[in-house]
Amino acid sequence: MLSTAQKGRFDSLEQEAFLNLWRTYDKLKELEDAMFGSVDLSAQQYNTLRLLKVSHPTPMPTLSLGARLISRAPDMTRLLDKLESRGLIQRARREDNRRVVDVSLTLAGLELLDQLAEPVRKCHHQQLGHLTSAELETVIQLLKKVRAPHENHDNLSIADK
Repeated sequence: MLSTAQKGRFDSLEQEAFLNLWRTYDKLKELEDAMFGSVDLSAQQYNTLRLLKVSHPTPMPTLSLGARLISRAPDMTRLLDKLESRGLIQRARREDNRRVVDVSLTLAGLELLDQLAEPVRKCHHQQLGHLTSAELETVIQLLKKVRAPHENHDNLSIADK
Protein backbone atom coordinates (compact mmCIF):
# COMPACT_ATOMS: atom_id res chain seq x y z
CA MET A 1 0.00 0.00 0.00
CA LEU A 2 1.39 3.42 -0.95
CA SER A 3 1.72 6.08 1.74
CA THR A 4 0.28 9.53 1.20
CA ALA A 5 3.84 10.82 0.64
CA GLN A 6 4.41 8.18 -2.02
CA LYS A 7 1.17 9.19 -3.78
CA GLY A 8 2.60 12.68 -4.29
CA ARG A 9 0.69 14.77 -1.74
CA PHE A 10 3.85 15.28 0.32
CA ASP A 11 7.56 15.38 -0.49
CA SER A 12 8.37 12.78 2.18
CA LEU A 13 6.98 10.84 5.11
CA GLU A 14 8.80 13.29 7.39
CA GLN A 15 6.94 16.19 5.78
CA GLU A 16 3.63 14.36 6.11
CA ALA A 17 4.31 13.63 9.79
CA PHE A 18 5.40 17.22 10.45
CA LEU A 19 2.35 18.72 8.77
CA ASN A 20 0.10 16.36 10.70
CA LEU A 21 1.74 17.47 13.96
CA TRP A 22 1.28 21.11 12.98
CA ARG A 23 -2.38 20.64 12.03
CA THR A 24 -3.02 18.74 15.27
CA TYR A 25 -1.35 21.48 17.31
CA ASP A 26 -3.46 24.11 15.56
CA LYS A 27 -6.73 22.26 16.24
CA LEU A 28 -5.89 21.61 19.90
CA LYS A 29 -4.69 25.20 20.37
CA GLU A 30 -8.05 26.57 19.15
CA LEU A 31 -9.75 24.97 22.16
CA GLU A 32 -7.06 26.20 24.54
CA ASP A 33 -7.12 29.75 23.15
CA ALA A 34 -10.89 29.96 23.61
CA MET A 35 -10.64 28.81 27.22
CA PHE A 36 -7.74 31.11 28.19
CA GLY A 37 -9.27 33.98 26.20
CA SER A 38 -12.24 33.93 28.56
CA VAL A 39 -9.91 35.26 31.29
CA ASP A 40 -7.77 37.40 28.94
CA LEU A 41 -4.73 35.16 29.27
CA SER A 42 -2.48 33.51 26.71
CA ALA A 43 -1.35 29.90 27.00
CA GLN A 44 2.20 31.16 27.50
CA GLN A 45 1.09 33.46 30.34
CA TYR A 46 -0.75 30.54 31.94
CA ASN A 47 2.35 28.36 31.62
CA THR A 48 4.38 31.12 33.31
CA LEU A 49 1.93 31.29 36.22
CA ARG A 50 1.87 27.50 36.50
CA LEU A 51 5.67 27.34 36.69
CA LEU A 52 5.72 30.03 39.36
CA LYS A 53 3.16 28.07 41.37
CA VAL A 54 5.52 25.07 41.42
CA SER A 55 8.20 27.17 43.12
CA HIS A 56 5.77 29.21 45.27
CA PRO A 57 6.44 30.82 47.69
CA THR A 58 10.08 30.82 46.55
CA PRO A 59 10.68 33.33 43.73
CA MET A 60 12.19 32.13 40.46
CA PRO A 61 14.90 34.02 38.53
CA THR A 62 13.69 35.29 35.16
CA LEU A 63 16.31 33.27 33.26
CA SER A 64 15.26 30.03 34.97
CA LEU A 65 11.63 30.79 34.27
CA GLY A 66 12.30 31.46 30.59
CA ALA A 67 14.28 28.22 30.25
CA ARG A 68 11.37 26.18 31.63
CA LEU A 69 8.59 27.59 29.47
CA ILE A 70 7.05 25.06 27.13
CA SER A 71 7.56 27.39 24.18
CA ARG A 72 10.16 30.11 23.91
CA ALA A 73 9.11 33.62 24.91
CA PRO A 74 10.78 36.00 22.47
CA ASP A 75 9.96 38.94 24.72
CA MET A 76 10.00 37.69 28.29
CA THR A 77 9.97 41.24 29.64
CA ARG A 78 6.71 42.09 27.86
CA LEU A 79 5.10 38.82 28.98
CA LEU A 80 6.04 39.56 32.60
CA ASP A 81 4.98 43.22 32.27
CA LYS A 82 1.47 42.12 31.29
CA LEU A 83 1.20 39.67 34.19
CA GLU A 84 2.58 42.23 36.64
CA SER A 85 0.21 44.97 35.43
CA ARG A 86 -2.69 42.62 36.23
CA GLY A 87 -1.29 42.01 39.71
CA LEU A 88 -0.68 38.30 39.04
CA ILE A 89 3.09 38.36 39.63
CA GLN A 90 5.68 40.57 41.26
CA ARG A 91 9.30 41.13 40.34
CA ALA A 92 12.24 42.14 42.52
CA ARG A 93 15.93 42.65 41.86
CA ARG A 94 18.30 40.81 44.17
CA GLU A 95 20.28 42.98 46.55
CA ASP A 96 23.43 40.86 46.10
CA ASN A 97 23.19 40.84 42.28
CA ARG A 98 21.08 43.58 40.69
CA ARG A 99 21.23 41.84 37.30
CA VAL A 100 19.05 38.98 38.59
CA VAL A 101 15.31 39.59 38.65
CA ASP A 102 13.25 37.22 40.78
CA VAL A 103 9.62 36.60 39.87
CA SER A 104 6.95 35.36 42.24
CA LEU A 105 3.25 34.66 42.13
CA THR A 106 0.87 36.98 43.97
CA LEU A 107 -2.29 35.97 45.80
CA ALA A 108 -4.29 37.11 42.74
CA GLY A 109 -2.13 34.85 40.56
CA LEU A 110 -2.76 31.89 42.84
CA GLU A 111 -6.49 32.61 42.83
CA LEU A 112 -6.58 32.78 39.02
CA LEU A 113 -4.78 29.43 38.78
CA ASP A 114 -7.29 27.92 41.21
CA GLN A 115 -10.14 29.37 39.12
CA LEU A 116 -8.63 27.85 35.95
CA ALA A 117 -7.88 24.39 37.36
CA GLU A 118 -11.20 22.80 36.37
CA PRO A 119 -11.57 24.57 32.99
CA VAL A 120 -8.02 23.46 32.07
CA ARG A 121 -8.82 19.84 33.02
CA LYS A 122 -12.01 20.01 30.93
CA CYS A 123 -10.13 21.52 27.99
CA HIS A 124 -7.50 18.75 28.09
CA HIS A 125 -10.28 16.18 28.25
CA GLN A 126 -11.98 17.81 25.26
CA GLN A 127 -8.66 17.80 23.40
CA LEU A 128 -7.52 14.26 24.19
CA GLY A 129 -10.20 12.48 26.21
CA HIS A 130 -11.22 10.33 23.23
CA LEU A 131 -7.88 8.45 23.48
CA THR A 132 -7.37 5.50 25.82
CA SER A 133 -4.72 5.61 28.55
CA ALA A 134 -2.54 3.26 26.50
CA GLU A 135 -2.90 5.48 23.41
CA LEU A 136 -2.02 8.57 25.45
CA GLU A 137 1.10 6.84 26.81
CA THR A 138 2.10 5.91 23.25
CA VAL A 139 1.56 9.50 22.04
CA ILE A 140 3.64 10.84 24.95
CA GLN A 141 6.50 8.44 24.29
CA LEU A 142 6.50 9.08 20.53
CA LEU A 143 6.45 12.87 21.00
CA LYS A 144 9.36 12.66 23.47
CA LYS A 145 11.27 10.56 20.94
CA VAL A 146 10.54 13.08 18.16
CA ARG A 147 11.69 15.99 20.36
CA ALA A 148 14.75 14.36 21.92
CA PRO A 149 17.44 15.20 19.33
CA HIS A 150 16.28 18.83 19.20
CA GLU A 151 16.14 19.69 22.89
CA ASN A 152 18.77 21.23 25.07
CA HIS A 153 18.92 18.53 27.74
CA ASP A 154 20.17 21.03 30.33
CA ASN A 155 16.83 22.83 30.07
CA LEU A 156 14.18 20.13 30.02
CA SER A 157 10.65 21.42 29.73
CA ILE A 158 8.32 20.99 32.68
CA ALA A 159 6.47 18.32 30.67
CA ASP A 160 9.53 16.09 30.93
CA LYS A 161 10.01 16.39 34.68
